[in-house]
Amino acid sequence: MKEIKQGSGAVETLVDLSKLADYSLMDTLNCDPTATADGVDYSPREVFTGHYVPVNPTPIKDPVYIAHSKTFFNELGFADSLAQSDDFVRMFSGDLSQVPEQMSKLGWACGYALSIYGTEYYQQCPFQTGNGYGDGRAMSVFEGVINGKRWEMQLKGGGRTPYCRGADGRAVLRSSIREFLAQEHMHALGISTSRSLSLYTSNIEKVQRPWFRDGSYSKDPEVMIEEAVAISTRVAPSFIRVGQVELFGRRARKNEHPKAMEELEQIVLHLVDREYSEVIDKNLTTMEKVVLLASEFRNRLSSLVANWIRVGYCQGNFNSDNCAAGGFTLDYGPFGFIDVFDSSYQPWTGGGKHYSFFNQPVAAERNFHTFCMALQPLLKTERNSMLELDEIARGFSKVMKEQMEKMWASKLGLDTFDESLLNKLKMLMVQTSVDYTIFFRELSEIPEDIEGLKKSFYKNSTNEGLLKSWSEWFAKWKSLINVEATSCEELSKAMKLVNPKYSLREWYLVPAYQQATEGDYTLIKEMQEIMINPYAEQSKDVEEKYYSLKPSEFFEIAGISHITCSS
Repeated sequence: MKEIKQGSGAVETLVDLSKLADYSLMDTLNCDPTATADGVDYSPREVFTGHYVPVNPTPIKDPVYIAHSKTFFNELGFADSLAQSDDFVRMFSGDLSQVPEQMSKLGWACGYALSIYGTEYYQQCPFQTGNGYGDGRAMSVFEGVINGKRWEMQLKGGGRTPYCRGADGRAVLRSSIREFLAQEHMHALGISTSRSLSLYTSNIEKVQRPWFRDGSYSKDPEVMIEEAVAISTRVAPSFIRVGQVELFGRRARKNEHPKAMEELEQIVLHLVDREYSEVIDKNLTTMEKVVLLASEFRNRLSSLVANWIRVGYCQGNFNSDNCAAGGFTLDYGPFGFIDVFDSSYQPWTGGGKHYSFFNQPVAAERNFHTFCMALQPLLKTERNSMLELDEIARGFSKVMKEQMEKMWASKLGLDTFDESLLNKLKMLMVQTSVDYTIFFRELSEIPEDIEGLKKSFYKNSTNEGLLKSWSEWFAKWKSLINVEATSCEELSKAMKLVNPKYSLREWYLVPAYQQATEGDYTLIKEMQEIMINPYAEQSKDVEEKYYSLKPSEFFEIAGISHITCSS
């Protein structure tokens, strides 16, 4: 892998971007030896060895520009005009046939294993072996060093791969809009995440997907609908998942082929180079790197999940294959931002309590243990290193608890965490049906009394006992923050940097993708601007539209209050 050096100059053309190409994954890791030379490899099949499969994306027909992330373009040094240039649109809508010479004319897809809540699964693979599970509709098309940082660019919806399990490899406009907006919103919230680059759709290519009837309360899709296809490009330092390391760990543990241990070591060291090079010395031994990797990932993952809860985000489907080994948010499938506070909130109809809002720390721990188990074969000859790894794994819950307590203290404006205060608050929020985001934002105003908090109440309670309980809780909170009048403003300012005013709720998104089906992208662009400034006070019109309680008619409605994994 090349040493990363600072790039210079703006990227105004695809040729400029091509000069920054550096395909470290394909250059240093193993290609599937049975892969086709031309990347036409679209039928489900078992992939027994190798770290990646070269795949030729399937371009969407007649691509139409919808949006690009101006914020991220600016960070990368990309000219805004690049997003609508013919060659850029062609490449990032799936056609690599005319890319500049320095770029690969093939993309690549990777296999990974699946663990659900810490339990290994094989039956989701068509062959019941785990050798056919991986990137079914995602494929990377570029890797390079831009402004001194390595980035990988991946098409979501770029067509079939050997891991497609018989599906069409496409993403629909609806889900692509959600992911495009969510990634940049999460970045603006200060939460580590993959990033959005561009979004294109097709006016002529459509696919069928299961969905709900209008106004339905059903938990299961009822009809097949025709939807426009789209390709969004997401960007990250790498797309290595816990499930990917897990796949090679399983193979090494079972000695499935002669190079199994070697390929596990290669993917782990590649992960260290791609995601942890700033904190793990390249001169250390493999065993030393493995132990440090586990420790660093533990810190990142626990911090990530605490921050998810801070902003009211629920991943929905947090299997090992949806958990980035770099410790950032990945795969915005059945995610959701909470409206009414509910510790068991789960936006995905198939997710269950194990991936619900307040159970995300435990789900993260299960994924972390899966990760550590995958690393174990590399340490089996060194007892002390194995003991260190075991200790790191056992310590996850303690570190997670510390991160959560730190988060809650900051969210409540406290110097130290107070468990009884939080427990009483959670009980009151449930009893009163409180909007999670609005409550904490209004609390950040440091109101004089509970009247200032009632904006977040879904139930206009006249229950004197409940109101008295609120007043007692509020008085205790006020005594704990213990601010003088002169420091109230400072505390409020600090709390507002922790408690966002705006979050990307599903009932905002639905009108946006409904309009988009008619070729109107106005709401997408409007939300794009609002959701990249989630902590800021915005105009009165914006506040009235995007800072309000969820309308009663949207509760329990399919496609708004709950969604399917296919969305």
